[in-house]
Amino acid sequence: MMKKRSISASKASLVLFLCQMISALDVPLDSKLLEELSQPPTITQQSPKDYIVDPRENIVIQCEAKGKPPPSFSWTRNGTHFDIDKDAQVTMKPNSGTLVVNIMNGGKAEAYEGVYQCTARNERGAAISNNIVIRPSRSPLWTKEKLEPNHVREGDSLVLHCRPPVGLPPPIIFWMDNAFQRLPQSERVSQGLNGDLYFSNVQPEDTREDYICYARFNHTQTIQQKQPISVKVFSMDSLNDTIAANLSDTDIYGAKPVTERQPILLTPTGSTSTKVELRGNVLLLECIAAGLPTPVIRWIKEGGELPANRTFFENFKKTLKITDVSEADSGNYKCIARNILGSAHHVISVTVKAAPYWITAPRNLVLSPGEDGTLICRANGNPKPNISWLANGVPISIAPEDPSRKVDGDTIIFSHVQERSSAVYQCNASNEYGYLLANAFVNVLAEPPRILTPANKLYQVIADSPALLDCAYFGSPKPEIEWFRGVKGSILRGSEYIFHDNGTLEIPVAQKDSTGTYTCVARNELGKIQNEVQLEVKDPTMIIKQPEYKVIQRYGQVSFECIIKHDTTLLPTIIWLKDNGELPDDERFLVGKDNLTIMNVTDKDDGTYTCIVNTTLDSVSASAVLTVVAAPPTPAIIYARPNPPFDLELTGQLERSVELSWIPGDENNSPITSFVIEYEDGLHEPGVWHYQTEVPGTQTTVQLKLSPYVNYSFRVIAVNEIGRSQPSEPSEQYLTKSANPDENPSNVQGIGSEPDNLVITWESLKGFQSNGPGLQYKVSWRQKDVDDEWTSVIVANVSKYIVSGTPTFVPYEIKVQALNDLGYAPEPSEVIGHSGEDLPMVAPGNVQVHVINSTLAKVHWDPVPLKTVRGHLQGYKVYYWKVQSLSRRSRRHVEKKILTFRGNKTFGMLPGLEPYSSYKLNVRVVNGKGEGPASPDKVFKTPEGVPSSPSFLKITNPTLDSLTLEWGLPTHPNGILTSYILKFQPINNTHELGPLVEIRIPANESSLILKNLNYSTRYKFYFNAQTSVGSGSQITEEAVTIMDEAMASRQVDIATQGWFIGLMCAVALLILILLIVCFIRRNKGGKYPVKEKEDAHADPEIQPMKEDDGTFGEYSDAEDHKPLKKGSRTPSDRTVKKEDSDDSLVDYGEGVNGQFNEDGSFIGQYSGKKEKEPAEGNESSEAPSPVNAMNSFV
Repeated sequence: MMKKRSISASKASLVLFLCQMISALDVPLDSKLLEELSQPPTITQQSPKDYIVDPRENIVIQCEAKGKPPPSFSWTRNGTHFDIDKDAQVTMKPNSGTLVVNIMNGGKAEAYEGVYQCTARNERGAAISNNIVIRPSRSPLWTKEKLEPNHVREGDSLVLHCRPPVGLPPPIIFWMDNAFQRLPQSERVSQGLNGDLYFSNVQPEDTREDYICYARFNHTQTIQQKQPISVKVFSMDSLNDTIAANLSDTDIYGAKPVTERQPILLTPTGSTSTKVELRGNVLLLECIAAGLPTPVIRWIKEGGELPANRTFFENFKKTLKITDVSEADSGNYKCIARNILGSAHHVISVTVKAAPYWITAPRNLVLSPGEDGTLICRANGNPKPNISWLANGVPISIAPEDPSRKVDGDTIIFSHVQERSSAVYQCNASNEYGYLLANAFVNVLAEPPRILTPANKLYQVIADSPALLDCAYFGSPKPEIEWFRGVKGSILRGSEYIFHDNGTLEIPVAQKDSTGTYTCVARNELGKIQNEVQLEVKDPTMIIKQPEYKVIQRYGQVSFECIIKHDTTLLPTIIWLKDNGELPDDERFLVGKDNLTIMNVTDKDDGTYTCIVNTTLDSVSASAVLTVVAAPPTPAIIYARPNPPFDLELTGQLERSVELSWIPGDENNSPITSFVIEYEDGLHEPGVWHYQTEVPGTQTTVQLKLSPYVNYSFRVIAVNEIGRSQPSEPSEQYLTKSANPDENPSNVQGIGSEPDNLVITWESLKGFQSNGPGLQYKVSWRQKDVDDEWTSVIVANVSKYIVSGTPTFVPYEIKVQALNDLGYAPEPSEVIGHSGEDLPMVAPGNVQVHVINSTLAKVHWDPVPLKTVRGHLQGYKVYYWKVQSLSRRSRRHVEKKILTFRGNKTFGMLPGLEPYSSYKLNVRVVNGKGEGPASPDKVFKTPEGVPSSPSFLKITNPTLDSLTLEWGLPTHPNGILTSYILKFQPINNTHELGPLVEIRIPANESSLILKNLNYSTRYKFYFNAQTSVGSGSQITEEAVTIMDEAMASRQVDIATQGWFIGLMCAVALLILILLIVCFIRRNKGGKYPVKEKEDAHADPEIQPMKEDDGTFGEYSDAEDHKPLKKGSRTPSDRTVKKEDSDDSLVDYGEGVNGQFNEDGSFIGQYSGKKEKEPAEGNESSEAPSPVNAMNSFV
């Protein structure tokens, strides 16, 4: 019987037959064959279902198909025939169904919106494409609106709405400032999924006038800009300072300060919401909360866990992202916003629906006349998709009847098909979320056998290796394949041959006598054909003289041989490698026909050399090691590693020892210095050799100590100055008897993980330390200092045991003893452990504060009783915080500061306090579990200090003899201001200082007019504030009184006047010119007219600006939306700062160019080109093309 290797052990099934036929038609095994066979159309390329096109470019709707004969193409638009010939703007590519709509030469993309479908048809059927929805992309301008400034109190929440224009596809939103730098985001400030900018609580640093929302439309490569939004944050401190002069202390103190607030959700609103997402998409859930301090967001799934490896948190955990969602991800997701004052939560009910997806898509079917087959179309979705069939693009219910066809739901059954049954069937699976459309043809062919393998193809193999002889075939019905030896030989049978379903004959072990001609015969009911191939079996390539291990002296010469034997009909090539790499590029290396010679050997030549022999059919290799040694002073002696010892023998076998003896190998001119003995434990670690001991080189026997229950084998390695020998052959095995364990586990510890347990851990014994089978551990414990009996338990070979129900933090005596099937190990030593800690019970008492100075205080407390610590005392923590400034009488949120004092310390210093302020503090004891309760808050006040410098000093209204001084309160008064000290002195023309005048000013003044000053005199002023403690740092300023015009005319120094200096320069220039003229006349002897010509200088006001000077112009924010000058906005201080940034607007494009359109929106050009033409007016609601942009943005 013939042996067949196939998927089915019995006869070839219909599925295998179909696969064979499909493969022969679909894979171009033979181009001539494919040209001759008929095949229904198959769609090979088409545009996406939802096709968004650029309205400025030609629309290309792809439809490519193959078939025999080549198919013709037609299109429908919005369900009706689309006559391409009647539309001059539409053409179809030759030999293709792809449509090209010419938009760049006058066409309008909007006119070609619609649903398109392509049909490819030939005489065997019609295939159809998906419904291709064509929509031009849109990037509308921002709606004009007047944005009012946002005035918000410090600590309140704020939402800045973006509300971008609706585009197709939707734009990407980001916020930037006037300098085109990305606005920093954090847990407190972040952008929502809808593009709005959310502030959980505003701070004074949020005040700015350039919150700008940008919308980027990728299809049109444009960026639109919203008008800047202004935010002004005011604090109660500044408000109190403003009204302080008119209100009493009680009124000021009663002004509402910044207060902490528990979280509330800004988005989503309410307590619950719903979300529907499609299977396979990314699920994005968002929660953004307001509150002070800033709330922290946490996500959970009710009744389940968040999916591992698919869950990600973004936007500072405000966004939950789950990728590749499935129906199992449906459920309730809760976000919890929490701060120290409380929490808020929101539940989002997620339902995962599913557009249709394939379970079994229909596959092409190739049948012979009279055969049966099926097309299966199975899809799933949520809701369950509806399955419908079409034949050649027509609903099967109204298609021409075929008696061989029967529709049964998602299956079409074909019986006794005929050639007229060929057609293309479409399966449509659809639900409310989408559809799937698949084409599958039924091709009924009646073809006689064909053999595709070339005639007389030559196969060459090496003897004793497999030979595979191909017989690729085609036919319908599927041909039967037979192989013969020779042209008229007998049919091949027997176990020495393997016949594959694809027609290949395999000879598993080819011999020299397998050489010859083999004939393949293919037959079916329509005919018969045969083909002959040739097999040649070659002799294998062999290295008959391999390179050998060499030890060579430095600067000597060495040669490696590589003599080969090969089949005379094969051409071998020999390659030499060093350490698996190419030979060094060095003329000292000489490669001969069958050898490698190295001249003048150096230490770098040490390594492994490999000879590789390649032929077209096989490859062999051999290696040898070269060791380079120093040349001895005596006549050259070859030194080498010793040969391995041999004849290992075990004698005197005892339970715990054995004697090992051996015979040393040749020492190769270098005395053996030592022998290394290694052992293998065949019972516990077979194949792993461990170091046992090392003995001097003069010793050939050794008494070895053994462990019980180990199956020993030994080997010996000899060592000399050159190196180590190869290991000897292993000795015979010796299994020692079992015994009690000799030792107990090490590193025994007892540490509680919970207040009511004791976790006992230890390091387990190694395998050979068990001394016998059945290794276990006896774990014993008892409470220390209590007259209790030992409690014991025997556990398996583990390294941990948990004792439950223990008192909190009490000492235990612990011991762990090893045992096996033969008994116990020696009595173990005891260790002390503790059960689990709990939080301390009481707070420190008698807390006292001693204020040392205005910035330093010392705090004392009484230690808590050790019994109440309920754990290892780690120290004490002092929490302290500023309640209010006594000078401002205002309150603000200040985070608490913490100082930790290690050990049983009962006092500590509090540095860095603010003068003239009220503070609170409390003290807590700390153990390994955490902190205990806080002591009652202790209030203390810091004394006054010296104030900071006044916030400003301005000098205005200069007259002949007076100046007006105005100043601001110190930023930090650090006490009650008693007065201001003003000192001033004149400065003459040589910058020398005059006499110093000092004036004391009442603390309630904020301005002063200095009179009786000298006219036209510069004065330097020194100004500081005072408290009862002393003077603060000073602020300086200079100013000049004005000069009387009449007095100036009399007393001015003429030598310093500009007109006088100019006159003197003109006189000097005239004298120089006269001298030059005289000199020329004297030397030349004649009269030469001199022509004078002045350069005409254009008015600098009307000089043109360079286009590439990089200067930014002024931004116009008028109602008519005039275009920006020079392509950008400038900041409010009319300067442009170039700063390094990793997150600028340039990052959104491939280049650094960009423009603004008429309404101030930014058009990003990613092509890297720089347009220099000015932008023209554009009345369209669409953003202008980047081609018409103004200037590049850099």
